[in-house]
Amino acid sequence: MGKAIFPQKNGLTALVVTAECGLISPEQLAVLNRLVQKYRVKALKMTTRQTLILLVAPEELAGLIREVSAVGFRIGTFTNTVRNVKGCTGNADLCPRALGNALDLGIEIQNRYYGQNTPHDFKIATAGCFRGCTDPLCADFGIICTGGDSFNVYIGGRGGGRKPVHGQLLVSRVNRDGVFAALEHVLAQYRSLAQEKERLGKTIQRVGLPPFVPPQTQPAADPAGVDADFLKMLG
Repeated sequence: MGKAIFPQKNGLTALVVTAECGLISPEQLAVLNRLVQKYRVKALKMTTRQTLILLVAPEELAGLIREVSAVGFRIGTFTNTVRNVKGCTGNADLCPRALGNALDLGIEIQNRYYGQNTPHDFKIATAGCFRGCTDPLCADFGIICTGGDSFNVYIGGRGGGRKPVHGQLLVSRVNRDGVFAALEHVLAQYRSLAQEKERLGKTIQRVGLPPFVPPQTQPAADPAGVDADFLKMLG
């Protein structure tokens, strides 16, 4: 596992920090405002992965890491690890289109699995409806709420590169516990079956989907496809 700390061409260092699916409390924001001035942070950038990049001089890095960690931020990871979860605002309090609570699910997944070792980067996304604002079909493990405590799980997606691939539907309409059972099984099989530095989608192409299907379930059928459900919702 690598820490997401990257030297820049201009001599500064990019420090990537994560919060719980991008949520930052007012207290954290107040502390962050003080720290960026104390450590003379040159710029901050929000990323598509719901992380925050802080550009700082190398000599300020150790102190900044220590203090942002003390208020609940975590240093980003990369290379052969479970990355931070992209969680949409899908719950009853925040998004009027949410079919269920995808945000709290994403936060719980991140707290349980963030930083665990995997054969390659392992990206997870949760979405509260089929709009999929967090690109769950482009994640190694994508979760889409279908209503209440009911979720579809897709695996093997990849959004980066010249040939992006949508994930395959693994299980449909499972409850919260079923999501965690599927994730545990997929991670175990991935660690067992993957070749060195092989992304999950490539492993699935090589060995097929059945080894990743959780015990006592069958691969989910999705003849209509997510796109049809999405268009139906738009009405």
